[in-house]
Amino acid sequence: MTATQHGPRGEVVPAAPRPSHAPARRASRIGPRLGRFGLFALPGLLAYVVFVLIPIGMTGYYSFTNRNPFNPPTKWVGLRNYGELFGDQEFRQALLNTVIITVIVTLLANVGGLLIAMLLDRPTKLYVALRGIFFTPVVLSAVVISVIWQAVLTDDGLLNSLLRGLGVERPPGWLSDPDLALYSIAWILTWQMLGFCVVVYLAGLQGVPRELQEAAAIDGAGRLARFRSVTWPMLAPALTINTVMLLITGFKAYDQIQVITNGGPGTGTTSTMAFQIVQTAFTGNHIGYSSAMAAVMLALVATVSVIVLRLLQRREVTQ
Repeated sequence: MTATQHGPRGEVVPAAPRPSHAPARRASRIGPRLGRFGLFALPGLLAYVVFVLIPIGMTGYYSFTNRNPFNPPTKWVGLRNYGELFGDQEFRQALLNTVIITVIVTLLANVGGLLIAMLLDRPTKLYVALRGIFFTPVVLSAVVISVIWQAVLTDDGLLNSLLRGLGVERPPGWLSDPDLALYSIAWILTWQMLGFCVVVYLAGLQGVPRELQEAAAIDGAGRLARFRSVTWPMLAPALTINTVMLLITGFKAYDQIQVITNGGPGTGTTSTMAFQIVQTAFTGNHIGYSSAMAAVMLALVATVSVIVLRLLQRREVTQ
């Protein structure tokens, strides 16, 4: 009911509304929630600042100095490191190797992951077990995978022994031939990331409505036409996730090169940007110069990832 009160002449007039305390109560409820959220997020935020933001800032600062822990003092050199960097033949070779590995891994793992996912898109227990088998390399250490493949691909390894048994007198030097070693590294990375792509594409395939497939089949569309018109557009988010993850994996490839080839055979035939940065910093002790390499690598990875992400997300919207 509306409250009333009497005026000076006895007439009935509506009473003034009472002040509402809802905003104050709402503020009092939000305050403790923000406090609990901040307390919950504080450890992760501190870890992110200490282990990500501060190292990035220190790398950016050192890239403008001649930092060398065994040759003090540290002096400001401005853009000299960057000027020398782009004239460095070893760094340019490492950049080219990184781009080759990244392109191969991104293409092969995406195509192979999609094909295997379509084969494993069955509800039976056998196919569920096969999914786990394909995903196993993803959770294994890169060092363990490198040791296994080194035993397989070395000149006297399992693969060449098998080829000799089949009558091949001179099997390829998968890791000792400068023309093949880089592609062997790319294959190992592809094999390791294949299971990740399979799982993501399987999740995308299971999200495709069966009604659309049945409607396309009723309209007379064949299997290839259904895949092109129905399945592939619905897999756009899965393609985005896999492509960005594979790009980052290819650009930061290091463990396999360090364990299997150590940048060889020869001089820098399998050296990547990450490998070159570590060698320059911890073997050559040129912290300032390696920081400039790391800054260029960070800018390159961020730029490529953002461009590819925007392009693929635009495809998701238009499809």
